[in-house]
Amino acid sequence: MLQNLFFGKLTLDVIPFHEPILIGVMAFMAIGAIAVIAALTYYKQWTYLWNEWICTIDHKKIGIMYLILSFVMLFRGFSDAIMMRLQQAMAAGSNAGYLPPEHFDQIFTAHGVIMIFFVAMPFMFALLNMVVPLQIGCRDVAYPYLNSLSFWLTFAGAMLCNISLVVGNFARTGWLSYPPLAELYYSPDVGVDYYIWSLQVAGVGTLLAGINFIATIIKMRCKGMTLMKMPIFVWSALCAMILVALAFPILTVTLALLAFDRMFDMHFFSEFAGGNVMLYVNLIWAWGHPEVYILILPAFGVFSEVVATFSQKKLFGYTTMVWAIGIITFLSFIVWLHHFFTMGAGANVNAFFGITTMIIAIPTGVKVFNWLFTMYKGRIILSTPMLWVTAFFTTFAIGGMTGVLTAVPPIDFQVHNSLFLIAHFHNVIIGGVLFGYFAGLIYWFPKSFGFQLNEKLGIYAFIFWVVGFYIAFMPLYILGLNGFMRRVNHYSEVAYQPYFIVAAFGALLIGIGIILQVIQLFVSIKNRHALRDKTGDLWNGRTLEWSVSSPAPMYNFAVLPTVHEIDQFWADKQRHLSEGHVHPKEMHYEPIHMPRNTPAGFIIAMFAGAVGFALIWQMLIPGILAFIGMIATVIIRTFSKDIDYYIDAETVKKTELAYLRGIV
Repeated sequence: MLQNLFFGKLTLDVIPFHEPILIGVMAFMAIGAIAVIAALTYYKQWTYLWNEWICTIDHKKIGIMYLILSFVMLFRGFSDAIMMRLQQAMAAGSNAGYLPPEHFDQIFTAHGVIMIFFVAMPFMFALLNMVVPLQIGCRDVAYPYLNSLSFWLTFAGAMLCNISLVVGNFARTGWLSYPPLAELYYSPDVGVDYYIWSLQVAGVGTLLAGINFIATIIKMRCKGMTLMKMPIFVWSALCAMILVALAFPILTVTLALLAFDRMFDMHFFSEFAGGNVMLYVNLIWAWGHPEVYILILPAFGVFSEVVATFSQKKLFGYTTMVWAIGIITFLSFIVWLHHFFTMGAGANVNAFFGITTMIIAIPTGVKVFNWLFTMYKGRIILSTPMLWVTAFFTTFAIGGMTGVLTAVPPIDFQVHNSLFLIAHFHNVIIGGVLFGYFAGLIYWFPKSFGFQLNEKLGIYAFIFWVVGFYIAFMPLYILGLNGFMRRVNHYSEVAYQPYFIVAAFGALLIGIGIILQVIQLFVSIKNRHALRDKTGDLWNGRTLEWSVSSPAPMYNFAVLPTVHEIDQFWADKQRHLSEGHVHPKEMHYEPIHMPRNTPAGFIIAMFAGAVGFALIWQMLIPGILAFIGMIATVIIRTFSKDIDYYIDAETVKKTELAYLRGIV
């Protein structure tokens, strides 16, 4: 009895010793962890890691940690994609492939969950943390401690997802975990529980981050920066965070109801006991479709900044761009049902959601034409960020057109649940979101790290990514139009196999692109002194983040800026009144009030992850203890008075003088 209270369903039998692939993964993870621990110990970096990173509440460092998490999970999610592509390339006719069906089902579920929740979302918050406070002329986000907590909750959710590799298993239900397959009767193991609680923990972190950025953008803008003088990236971030604040509570409630079904024998979604499966489908997509726009809107903001900078022109149609973002934000909440036209809701309902889906393409098209008109007669510099923008135009256009096609209910009836939808979704998410975030990362990398990325290797990575993408996903459109369903681990018709072989080759090319990005990073770090951004304005930028040193000091701005117009920094440069041209002795510096680092966010998140793990395995006593620890940490932090400090004026002056001397 006592053992059940402590360990619940957790036994040594849940470790998959019989799966050679998983044992190999476990060994790789263990070796990697031991190597990291050994390196930190050998170089005596534990204190530095704790004080400067784990306890940090500096938005720029938190952005870097989001970025690291995103890329680590990208390798995990992409390895799942490679395994799926190899399985489908092999598993034709009499060949069953190398993955058993239950393992294949876990892989495609984990791939979707990881890529959306633990790659794209952290990547988005990385860019927001690295850029938004600098663009609006403030010293940090509105709630720095909450920002730290948000990141570590996302980290804890990602780790719960990864633990399922070696302790138990992951869901075999698809990335949205539809009932009745996700109910206890059909999924009696802990896979769905891992799904629920990893997303619950990370989802709370996302919701807190969304609220934090809304407060930051609304209340922390520098003097003179009205809403209609904000950079477009800030507008896109604000609208995306409004969607986060409205949509993520829906996800939290939906997963909680599914957890109640599984844990307490409730029947919210059990048809045989009076529940309704379509209730779950409506709720999950009422979150799920705004989630697509949560991801794509900041990418649109990136494109606006990059196109204006590398065209050396003012963004065309600023006001229409803002209205387009706002209209997209509103419409994104009334199109969710196009994901399941086949539910049998009736012609009127399907027509309404089909029309609204087509309408949302209009403001998106407006944005594309604004970018093209910005480029028209501009002095276009085809640097790597701009190359990603050009790739977006074609790739996202294909995704948009296929989206409008599937917005027509009769067409959707033909291609629903087929590989056509898989190709469309990846066209949008990779061609729009990921390409946009890559452009933003390369563009703002010098601002966060102080040196730019190697341009030549960046171009090579770009070529392999884009070519690989088309080779990997265009065959899926053909297969989908021929009726091939998604999530198939074996097929008897060998005529389909050449398409899957081509798709697998495309995935391999994308893999080479990712490897080249890793090499690019290492080469850039090695040559960082030659690639250093000495002026803080490497790209001849237009917005306030380029007015400070690279990397930005901990306080961002020695003197908070005043804004009189859109692209104030660009206007100042045109009038030769940039702060960088003011003689240091003419500047007056004052002490700067800053928030103090704290481990509270990290500790709370680790307890939250432990609560999630205990709920997954029904470990009563550890779960209660972890919950008490989480609440106690919150209370202790609440009553702490040592939460801020001042940077004295002399330190600020020395920091600024060092930067200003470097650009003279």
